[in-house]
Amino acid sequence: MEEAERLRILLIGNGGREHALAWRLSQSPRVDVIYVAPGNGGTASGSLRNVSNISSPKADDFQGLMIFAKEHNVNLVVPGPEAPIVDGIERYVRAAGIRCFGPTKAAARMEGSKAFSKDFMARHRIPTAEYENFNDYEAAKKYLDSLKHNVVLKASGLAAGKGVIIPSSKQEAHDVLKNIMLKKEFGAAGNEVVIEEYLEGEELSFLTFSDGYTIKSLPPAQDHKRIFDGDEGPNTGGMGCYAPTKIASKALIDEVHRTILQPTIDGMRKEGFPFVGILFTGLMITNSGPKTLEYNVRFGDPETQTLLPLMSADTDLAEVMIA
Repeated sequence: MEEAERLRILLIGNGGREHALAWRLSQSPRVDVIYVAPGNGGTASGSLRNVSNISSPKADDFQGLMIFAKEHNVNLVVPGPEAPIVDGIERYVRAAGIRCFGPTKAAARMEGSKAFSKDFMARHRIPTAEYENFNDYEAAKKYLDSLKHNVVLKASGLAAGKGVIIPSSKQEAHDVLKNIMLKKEFGAAGNEVVIEEYLEGEELSFLTFSDGYTIKSLPPAQDHKRIFDGDEGPNTGGMGCYAPTKIASKALIDEVHRTILQPTIDGMRKEGFPFVGILFTGLMITNSGPKTLEYNVRFGDPETQTLLPLMSADTDLAEVMIA
């Protein structure tokens, strides 16, 4: 019987997510070495088998990373954060003849542009909040004035998890809109803004593996979005997370797969940018059913830190990534 291919992995990122990924991947009997660029104290501590940090090249130096990968016989690259994926690292990895666990730059638009992803949901009738996209401040201001319901304002581009704001009044909404579009609080990420209906309910996160056709989700998780106790303070990318969660019944999970996740994967393939990797889908579970808040095109953080320890001992994450 032919021996399984040995894996030498380059993991990109420096957060708790990357530590969790390194921890899980290091348990695979197929993995010989994991280089983390740049990594953190956890991945540098020596407590993980065959894991080491590299300080050079930098995580955004794609050509330099590929030179390093070839010199060290890397045969799998795993980008952790959104920025390198949205910036198209997959193309550099593929051009170097190396596998990349992550989607193409075209597929990464689902996270890189909230306006793009909302329009995608509309085209494929994926349940989501009512919305409009704007790149003109005066038009956005006029639309905001016309609304009778509470809103959520989103900078369309990448804003490190801070570009989603839930104002508590119409005046605050106008102030936020001005800060994003005129004062450029989030830089170019706020050149386009999504104004959408505020949804009531509980948030739920799905992390779903896909080969572009089929889907397999990890247990749904819930995270704490706001900085302070009692759901007060501004939104963050996540202040902590727990799973399993009581609201995720089998019936609800089946409904999310049927009405949101499978149609998303099918729609991306039909539009010519199939999704291969792990898709994070943020949902609001409302009285009228689950509705989609956002997509991320990579492992979520902090969800990854909570979910990877729940994987069964006989599940080899490295094998899943190259399947």
